[in-house]
Amino acid sequence: MTAQTTFLEIDKPGWLTQMEAMLEVLNEGVIITNDRRKVLFANSRFVEMTGIPRPHLVGSDFSRFYSSQEWDFLTSQNDASFRQGHNRYEFVLPKEGGGRLPVIISSRVLENFGRRLKVTTFTDISKQVRAEEELRSANERLQQRQMEIEEDLRLAARVQDSLVPKSQAWGNVSIDSFYHPVHSIGGDFALVNSQDEEHVSLLVCDVSGHGIGSALIANRIYSETTSHLRSGAPFTHMFERLNRLLIEDIPGSGMFATLAAVRISAKRRRMDFAGAGHPPVMVARRGQSPLLLESGCTILGLLPEAVCVSASLEMPLEPDDCIVLYTDGITEVFDSRGEMLGVEGLQEIVRQASTLPAEQMKQGILDGVAAWRNGPPTDDVSLMLAHVR
Repeated sequence: MTAQTTFLEIDKPGWLTQMEAMLEVLNEGVIITNDRRKVLFANSRFVEMTGIPRPHLVGSDFSRFYSSQEWDFLTSQNDASFRQGHNRYEFVLPKEGGGRLPVIISSRVLENFGRRLKVTTFTDISKQVRAEEELRSANERLQQRQMEIEEDLRLAARVQDSLVPKSQAWGNVSIDSFYHPVHSIGGDFALVNSQDEEHVSLLVCDVSGHGIGSALIANRIYSETTSHLRSGAPFTHMFERLNRLLIEDIPGSGMFATLAAVRISAKRRRMDFAGAGHPPVMVARRGQSPLLLESGCTILGLLPEAVCVSASLEMPLEPDDCIVLYTDGITEVFDSRGEMLGVEGLQEIVRQASTLPAEQMKQGILDGVAAWRNGPPTDDVSLMLAHVR
């Protein structure tokens, strides 16, 4: 009789022999150990999970299959098992050859004629762990891609900011502007272009939507309008080209745009104006209700016949006039009662701001809109002022 056989005959309770057949059919690995960490029983599933032959398991000290660091952790869990009578935690199961199998370990302590036995089950969670690792890896790739996208957006925002007209002057005309996208980049833009020393053109555009798609369309329109303004061609010709661009060159985009453009003759103090579906341009005179210049064309990108060739107008300007161009991010704001500011509300704000010095008028308008608005802006905002001295 071997020492191991003697040990099992002495330490193995009779009821365990009766239960072995039932424990063999379980889909989880099961071992039974005594309070001296000796393995009394290991079912076939446990042998399959570890790859350790049953004769090497039964009668052995289970600690020898773990590293000292791993056993330090298991010792604390074993102590908790005997103290509480049960325990459940996630760890690893040693495999033949030194590998490790991720498992959920559940244990329960039983009393048997003054001796304490511990029944421990091992549930294979290697598929879940692999799935978690794959998910973690995918998340890391997504985070890296997100960082790249955010860096691209920061660069795009810097490019858009560089296109915002700076405060400048042409003869007796001074220009002041403001731009704020609701996201990092947006579909609004303002443009100032000088055809010669006497003429200066101003344009504001609002492309539908927000974000990257709108910004890309806006940048394309920016390039087109710049070349048209330099040529001095009529605004309606420019509108026709942009309408074809949106309908024919970028089909299926679902994007449309509104524009307002003015060309000021500084010496003659005259202005040409045309608009396409855009909020009215305002001509403000000190303390008076601003004159509204309505768009003669409809929104671009919706209908082939959106542009009316006779939709532009010419009007004289007086010293100290201020031409105000803006997008609907200025007017379509709501107060705490849900009332929209609208063109009439902005008209009153501009009238009040027109009494301020020219260099303070832009901020006066922005402050007035902010005082009306409940909460932060929800749309891209562009505002441009041209003062005629």
